[in-house]
Amino acid sequence: MASASISAPGPTVGFDLDMTLIDSRPGIHACWVELSERTGTYVDADLVVTRLGPPLQEEMAYWFPADRIPAMADLYREIYPTYAITGTLAMPGAREAIGAVQAAGGRAIVVTAKWEPNAKLHMRHLGLEPDAVIGNLWAEQKGEALREHGASVYVGDHTGDVRGARIAEALSVAVPTGPCTAEELTEAGADVVLGDLTEFPGWFSDYRPDGVPARA
Repeated sequence: MASASISAPGPTVGFDLDMTLIDSRPGIHACWVELSERTGTYVDADLVVTRLGPPLQEEMAYWFPADRIPAMADLYREIYPTYAITGTLAMPGAREAIGAVQAAGGRAIVVTAKWEPNAKLHMRHLGLEPDAVIGNLWAEQKGEALREHGASVYVGDHTGDVRGARIAEALSVAVPTGPCTAEELTEAGADVVLGDLTEFPGWFSDYRPDGVPARA
């Protein structure tokens, strides 16, 4: 990943990771199955991958008592590189979306709830090259990183991503490729809802640097 300075001649655009840039369902499913086998704890991995987005600890709370969650989260993150990286795919349009921002002289950054080292592993494995990867942030917390990096747009698939964009006073661009429908994203306050990330380069080509889309 490049380590460019925060200022850039073009706009800075933030992207969520799971179900926005990457389809992590196969890898996360495999990781939860392995965690279940190691701990002897029943986990419905099929259900887990239908609600990706919130922090790991929130999902852990469905399956483990509170006093075991820190240790289970540590174990999950430890085994994640072995079981979750190679099974994960780039979402259609992910490479082109990052490239569209960078080709315009802007910065494409990833702001995600995923543990940052594992988020960076995904980028390296898939050959995606954002300008920065910031992890361990969810919903409103994402807004702090977006503001720090001067992002004027944040692209995500979850209503939590919309809330993060709001905190940063960034344009919220949403894609219904994760657990939230287009209607839910609109009701949450998304400024623009695209069908999927393949539509982003076309939309971005008309985006005005003042943060107002020329068309939606």
